[in-house]
Amino acid sequence: MKLEELISQATQLPSKVVAIAAAEDAEVMEAVAHALNKDLASFILYGDEEKIVSLLSTHQIDSTNPNLRIVPASNPKEAAQLAVKAVSSKEADVLMKGNVPTATILKEVLNKEYGLRTGSVLSHVAAFEVPGYDQLLFVTDAAMNLAPTIEQKVQIVQNSVAVARSLGIENPKVAPLAAVEVVNPAMQATVDAALLTQMNQRGQIKNCIIDGPLALDNAVSALAAEHKGIKGEVAGQADILFVPTIEVGNVLYKSLIYFAKAKVGAIISGAKAPIVLTSRADSAESKLNSLALAVCSVK
Repeated sequence: MKLEELISQATQLPSKVVAIAAAEDAEVMEAVAHALNKDLASFILYGDEEKIVSLLSTHQIDSTNPNLRIVPASNPKEAAQLAVKAVSSKEADVLMKGNVPTATILKEVLNKEYGLRTGSVLSHVAAFEVPGYDQLLFVTDAAMNLAPTIEQKVQIVQNSVAVARSLGIENPKVAPLAAVEVVNPAMQATVDAALLTQMNQRGQIKNCIIDGPLALDNAVSALAAEHKGIKGEVAGQADILFVPTIEVGNVLYKSLIYFAKAKVGAIISGAKAPIVLTSRADSAESKLNSLALAVCSVK
């Protein structure tokens, strides 16, 4: 599957509503324009009404579009609060970050009264379209959890598996990454990878196949795995690359974009609804891909 196919898949689903907190952001609005043109979703835009209307005009979006509603908010914090409440009350299906600090919107997401927590760990799941690679490649967690415990890693895997399954990958192959392919007690990533593998084999982590530790080359290249004599259902054909720490995930994520020229869409999973928490540096195309991924991931 390519990301363009993901967008097409999203447009075939029953219409979803996206609540955008502080929608007065040029690239967010460009993504909204593309999404409206493709009938990808409907939108509730929370924020500075005057700025939002101006941006709509700049991107040639009719503010009277029936798939669009503007809700004024006096500041980004109020916009985040209103957007989260809309998703919590099921007025909207997806939450999206606009021109608001990540800490501000996450504080609202975690609010005990009206937030979106489920009791599970929130984790970042990215879907990459890598030139020369014939399937979407998922990477988790490159943005949320710094150095997760084994219990948190189980939930991060489960979050990513749920996203992959929502795209039709019924039994995704998960590669817990490390620097080597053998368990070394001095390297915690290898120990945790082996534990995840064992838990999967014993049915404690379901709906996927986990095999690790695997180095990156042996996770994505059948030839590399064959050269090293590594066999198994995941070696050389991973769907999900599970990174041990945020540093590994961050470097891998940005390397794929800047060196491999990969395209990406990403969401936060593990909440009551998908969250599009893109960076200010992300392109409008990435934001559109993220919206499509979120729409497909709505339960």
